[in-house]
Amino acid sequence: MFRNLRLYRFEGAWPDSEESLSSALEAAAFEPCGPLTERSSGFVPVAPDAGDGLARRVGGMDLLRLRTQSRVLPAAAVNEELDNRIEAYRARMQELPSAREKRRLKAEARDELMPKALLKSDRIWAFADPQQALLAVGTGQEAVAERLLRRLSAAVNGLNPRPLQFRQPVEELLTKVFFGDAPRQFIAGRECRMQDLKDRRSVVRWTDFDLAEPSIRNHVADGMRLTHLAVEYASVMNCVISEEGVVSKLRFLDDDADLTDSDDPLARLDAEFVLESGTLRNLVTDMGKLLGGIA
Repeated sequence: MFRNLRLYRFEGAWPDSEESLSSALEAAAFEPCGPLTERSSGFVPVAPDAGDGLARRVGGMDLLRLRTQSRVLPAAAVNEELDNRIEAYRARMQELPSAREKRRLKAEARDELMPKALLKSDRIWAFADPQQALLAVGTGQEAVAERLLRRLSAAVNGLNPRPLQFRQPVEELLTKVFFGDAPRQFIAGRECRMQDLKDRRSVVRWTDFDLAEPSIRNHVADGMRLTHLAVEYASVMNCVISEEGVVSKLRFLDDDADLTDSDDPLARLDAEFVLESGTLRNLVTDMGKLLGGIA
């Protein structure tokens, strides 16, 4: 379900039931792109068997799904049509169009081609933990997360989501895990990225290496700083945590195991959601304990 995550805190009151949240999200429900619409985003049911509700509450946490539909209009197609219009203008007016006229012709070409463009859709997961006022958006890209947060804020008044921050920088957690000084639920994996303090363009990456090797550890001891570190958490999941607190390459260690004996896809979805959201809640709690609490 979740492979990358950006974490946020929110203010204000969260809807107190699955029904009230679904009702609020109807104001930001997905609508397909119109003929001249380049992109449209909105919330959709989390699964075909989940009914028409736009949220699903399991174990006190709410699962959401945002769909974004875009029209695929290659720049090359627009430029080719623009060239045709410029040539037609030159033949008609016996002169080349001005810069302003070229801009008008280009906009005209886009408007004509847009309804013919192919459509594609992307869907991203998110969940809310009202108990911790936590939002987790299933993407590593800030722009994609912001798109979901804008739609969510339009539906839930007073939400005001902000990136999750701790009282101490996440880099301190990465350093402790890297040197084996963190609690036992945090174990360094086999991947990291470092940056030279004097030259930010100088970056060193290790993938599938034993990070306990002195030749690797000495880079941090000699002044480079960790920006990304692979971490195994609580013998349940592997992930890479960045200095900004972004979680990527998230993989649960029992992905291949049966989460439930039921053949019901919705029951399996619920079981997967309970495992992942519960583990991520614990991860945030343990990170807060190590980093002086949430700011």
